[in-house]
Amino acid sequence: MFNAILIEKNDGAYQSNLTEIQDTQLPEGDVTVRVAYSTLNYKDGLAITGRSPVVRTFPMVPGIDLAGTVETSSHPRYKAGDKVLLNGWSVGEKYWGGLSQKARLNGDWLIPLPESMTERQAMAIGTAGYTAMLCLIALERHGLTPENGEVLVTGANGGVGSFAIALLANQGYSVTASTGRLEEAEYLKNLGATTIIDRNELSNPGRALGKERWAAAIDSVGSHTLANVCASTCEDGLVATCGLAQGMDFPATVAPFILRGVSLLGINSVTRPYDERVEAWQRLSTSLDMTQLEAITREIGLSEVIPTASELLDGKVRGRIVVDVNR
Repeated sequence: MFNAILIEKNDGAYQSNLTEIQDTQLPEGDVTVRVAYSTLNYKDGLAITGRSPVVRTFPMVPGIDLAGTVETSSHPRYKAGDKVLLNGWSVGEKYWGGLSQKARLNGDWLIPLPESMTERQAMAIGTAGYTAMLCLIALERHGLTPENGEVLVTGANGGVGSFAIALLANQGYSVTASTGRLEEAEYLKNLGATTIIDRNELSNPGRALGKERWAAAIDSVGSHTLANVCASTCEDGLVATCGLAQGMDFPATVAPFILRGVSLLGINSVTRPYDERVEAWQRLSTSLDMTQLEAITREIGLSEVIPTASELLDGKVRGRIVVDVNR
């Protein structure tokens, strides 16, 4: 028996509970992992609370991230005792995820844990840091350098935003952070932001074209915010978009793209090929100041996940939530 968060839906009733599960209940897969740490992301919060129908099959163990040790494996890449991590691949939505002391998975979804990184550090980074790194890699592949000018990060107090600021600053970029919590300005400056702006400057309907303000942006908000970000991006600038905290809509015009040559880069972190995942995590292991993780991270036990999920969706959580599934 092992402990896990289990989401069930019976006769229309949606319930999330911390419960005991037998090994025989684990789904099919060629690798079984003894999980050490998982995370609590926005999508996990939606799944646990039922505020959005992200769970596609029931019962479901949520948790889109996990890190741990291989217990058994018939996959050619892994053997018992290997340290591994996972992000995405619809775990926690279609397939049982990481908010559990044990997981059985498709080995193709896993990558080796970088040698210089602990399991806890990997989950302190999690999908949020991994997605932020994918954004930075995409911007750099399209020619962005620190000499191009200011880079905007929206949703700055969230997980992706926090890591985006830290990664950009550590690579020498000048960073503007957009946040709805101006009282957290010191936190953002400690991560490396040089300028703080109120998200209200971007979150309301705006003009088709605004004043040119930043050379590039990493946006995890979507909707009017993303439209205004594009409208105020400099000529031949770049915008990496990876989230929809404000909404899935994109109420923009073509003006920034055809009059200024702005490029909008979509970031899909869920199904990246193995080599791209390994590259992103290797860069995270060398480009991120690990001492900053403590400022970004709060650790909870598995028993605290359900109430914390509501806090996360209510905007009361700063940075990252790491879950020690064994307490």
